[in-house]
Amino acid sequence: MPPRIEDYALIGDLQTAALVGRDGSIDWLCLPRFDSGACFAALLGDRDNGHWRMAPVHPEARATRSYRGDSLVLDTFWDTPDGSVKVTDFMPQRDRAPDVVRIVEGLTGRVPMRGVLRLRFDYGRVVPWMRRAEGCRSAVAGPDAVWLRTDPQVTTYGKDFSTRSEFTVAPGERYASVLTWHPSHHPRPRIIDPYDALDCTLDDWHAWSARCRYTGPHRDAVLRSLITLKALTYGPTGGIVAAPTTSLPEALGSVRNWDYRYCWLRDASLTLTSLIGAGYLDEAAAWRDWLLRAVAGAPEDLQIMYGVAGERRLPEAELPWLSGFAASAPVRLGNAAVDQRQLDVYGEVLDAFHGARVAGLPSQPHAWNIQRALVEYLATTWREPDEGLWEIRGPRRHFVHSKVMAWVAVDRAVRTLEAVPGARGDLRRWRELRDTIHREVCERGYDATRSTFTQFYGSTALDAATLLIPRLGFLPGDDPRVIGTVDAVRASLTQDGLVRRYATGDSAVDGLPGDEGAFLACSFWLAEALHLTGRRREARDLFSRLLALRNDVGLLAEEYDPAACRQLGNFPQAFSHIGLVGTAFTLFGGPRAD
Repeated sequence: MPPRIEDYALIGDLQTAALVGRDGSIDWLCLPRFDSGACFAALLGDRDNGHWRMAPVHPEARATRSYRGDSLVLDTFWDTPDGSVKVTDFMPQRDRAPDVVRIVEGLTGRVPMRGVLRLRFDYGRVVPWMRRAEGCRSAVAGPDAVWLRTDPQVTTYGKDFSTRSEFTVAPGERYASVLTWHPSHHPRPRIIDPYDALDCTLDDWHAWSARCRYTGPHRDAVLRSLITLKALTYGPTGGIVAAPTTSLPEALGSVRNWDYRYCWLRDASLTLTSLIGAGYLDEAAAWRDWLLRAVAGAPEDLQIMYGVAGERRLPEAELPWLSGFAASAPVRLGNAAVDQRQLDVYGEVLDAFHGARVAGLPSQPHAWNIQRALVEYLATTWREPDEGLWEIRGPRRHFVHSKVMAWVAVDRAVRTLEAVPGARGDLRRWRELRDTIHREVCERGYDATRSTFTQFYGSTALDAATLLIPRLGFLPGDDPRVIGTVDAVRASLTQDGLVRRYATGDSAVDGLPGDEGAFLACSFWLAEALHLTGRRREARDLFSRLLALRNDVGLLAEEYDPAACRQLGNFPQAFSHIGLVGTAFTLFGGPRAD
């Protein structure tokens, strides 16, 4: 059977990540960074585009898997007619070079195992030159070099442009394989001890997880989402990628395939709230500092996304040699949405800095100057149309959510002036601007006939982003306009109880053909909005249902297809896991900045 998106688990080293399938195959890995070229790209093509499988030889082998405790160390347990084994996959937090470690441990019987390593650099296109050197297998092509070291009992040989191994494991025996990448013009890095690395990796993750201060219901799910957010963090800079993958489709066979290996400002305030609420102040400060570096410069040059180190140029291209996941082409590299105007990001940034201040994170001397410049720029541009939160590839519109976020930006700036003596800013003018934006949104973005906020001014369409209105403080949860909006979204944008972002199929708005699944972050927003409007039992029921959509190791993609009962979109998706954490805090009383 072809794999499903939910068939994969995540391992990573806080600079990149790999996806491991239920069948024991690593089908996606970019080295050395999240946004580098993939050396395993079978996820978006076929096995000839690169993968590394380690599994029992017997065709009737059956696997179950789990993370070991509160870590990112993956254990896959295989039962076969010959006996049982455990394969442990992980990436230790790197010293200099990235490593992928696979340890096979015999549990019962004597189990024949087979490994197939097929390296293909540059997203599955380049076949490297393989040779034996220094007791290892070495692969080199252009700028990339990889070394494979195995325990002596694991004999490797070449076949069909791949490196293979066959061995038998008995109870108590452990055999390891270590894959190490480095720039080809550098000498081979030190080969790590895989067993020491396993102990250190477990210690690192368990120590990190022990810092989580959330103690409410569903703590395991919340902590797994936080671990996932940590795994999507680029350690050297603190930037958090939206997902470690590109072009996993929002609908099978569609063209709605995007590269999410970058850092979106839209995630800023929600991510910061989740990290702060869970007690991860160091990570929150690192994310805040990444934001400061990324947005520094002229306010009119603010982008909606950046590279993991703050890079601004992310040109979009297509990779025609990859057929796409489930034949969903094209496969894209880069993201053209980087050039869009999305006015909501000003609100996301100001809200994030406000949350950091309320939480007591140490301030940076220049932070307020940047925020003040952003507010002054927004004061002259908030009336302009934009592409909106959902990166519409159609005509610019006056999206209601964008205007609400413009209000958020000014509101948070006003709150800072009111709370911080000596902070520079025109308090009277900013208060007037805040009131003006609020009044216009309520007049032009609200349909009194239908008792709901709309997608954009003059539209009859709806947008799930308006569910955030009570969370953002634009209106209280008991306001009839908020209640009417929640009811309208439930009536028009839900499928089997799950929320779609907006109605697709209208090319005048969306600019894209085809359909998409229910958006999981929006479904979490509905649960939160139900809670804030007083329907707490319904909110908790929806939250429990959303938890049940996670895969067997607790991971969520971007979207879900209720009809086919499968996950869709890039995976695992930070926005979905941020929604899970934030909604848990709202429903069950977790700490959060306000």
